[in-house]
Amino acid sequence: MIYLDYQATTPLAPEARDAMLRWLDGRAANPHSPHRAGREAAAAVELAREQVAAPLGAGRLIFASGATEAANTAIQGVMQSSDRRRLVTIATEHACVLDTAAAMGGDGAEVVILPVGPDGLVDMAAAEAAIDSRCALVSVMHVNNEIGVVQPIEALASLARKAGAPLHLDAAQGYGKLPIPRGAADFISISAHKIYGPIGIGALWMADGRSLPGLLHGGGQEAGIRSGTISPALAAGFGAAAALAFARMDEDKAHVERLARQLRASLPDWTWNGAEQPRWPGNANLRHQGVEAARLISELRGLAFSAGSACASGSGRPSHVLKAIGLSDAEARASIRLGFGRYTTADEITQATAMIREAAARQMEWAA
Repeated sequence: MIYLDYQATTPLAPEARDAMLRWLDGRAANPHSPHRAGREAAAAVELAREQVAAPLGAGRLIFASGATEAANTAIQGVMQSSDRRRLVTIATEHACVLDTAAAMGGDGAEVVILPVGPDGLVDMAAAEAAIDSRCALVSVMHVNNEIGVVQPIEALASLARKAGAPLHLDAAQGYGKLPIPRGAADFISISAHKIYGPIGIGALWMADGRSLPGLLHGGGQEAGIRSGTISPALAAGFGAAAALAFARMDEDKAHVERLARQLRASLPDWTWNGAEQPRWPGNANLRHQGVEAARLISELRGLAFSAGSACASGSGRPSHVLKAIGLSDAEARASIRLGFGRYTTADEITQATAMIREAAARQMEWAA
C-alpha cells in the first residue's frame, strides 16, 4: 500500500513510538498521583508539555484529545466569557471550527463567515469590514487541510489586535511544518497525529495573559480548563514528535518540495486547486475533467488517498472548501487530494502517479 493521505493522519515516527513504549510496557502510573511512579509519569508529561510548547513562545499549554477539542475549548470559552457577540471565521475552515461557530450562532452569537477567492485566500477587504469593535474572536486556519493554502495570519492578527479581539489559530496542519508567526495568535490548537505523533492527543496553547473557563469539569487537571487524566504514553509520543518535527523542519520541507515538483511533472494535465503560493507543498489537491474521484479511490486499492477531509468523507456532499473557491459540483467531485511527507519516497510518487494516470484514462475511455 502506498500511503498518500498525510493530511488525514501521518505515520507514527519511530522516535515517537520509542518514547511511548516506555509507558506501554506494563507500568501503572497516573501522572496525578503523589507516589514515586506518579511523579515519574508527571515528569514525562511536563517534559512533553515543554517540547510541544517551546516553538510557540511565552504562554501556557494544556493537553486535550486533539485539535478538535482544543478548538472547541478556545472558541466556546471565549464566546461564553466575552461581552461581545461577533465571531469571525473563514468559509474554508475545518468542521471543528465551522460547526462550533454554528453552535455559537444557535446560542445567539453573530457569526460572520468570510469568503475566499479562487485561490483559497481570505478576502481581506471583507475581513477588514467584519473585524471591528463588535468582534469577540477571530478564528482562522493556518494551513488548509484540503488544499494546503496558507492564510495571511499576520495580516489577520493585525486586524484582530486593532479591534481588541483575540485570534484563535487552527494550526493542526501547519504546526511542525511551517513557522508560526510569533505573537500573532492568542490561542493555538494543534494535533499530534498530524506531525508523526500518536492519534488521541492534541493541545491548546494560550498566550500569556489569556485564560478560559473550563469546559470539562472533574479533577481540575490541566489548569482547571480540561479535567481528566493525561496519558503519559500519548504525551511522551507527542513531545518526541514535536521536538523532531522542529529539529528537522527545513529538511522535511525540502524533501516534500522535491516530491511536489515530481508529482506536478507526472500529472501535467491535472489542474491544481487553490493557490500555488503560499501553500504547504505536501498537499496536492487537483482535478481532471471527466474523472470521478470516488470511483478512482475505489479502484486504486493499492493507493491510499482521498477526495477531501477525512472528517467529511462519508457525507456524500462536495467539499465545502472546493465549493468556496468557486468549483462546480462536478469539478469538486473530480478532485483528489494527495498528501505526502517525511516518509514518502520518490519511487512511491512515480508508482502512484502512474496508477492514477492509468485509472483516469480508463474512466475517460469508458465514458467516451
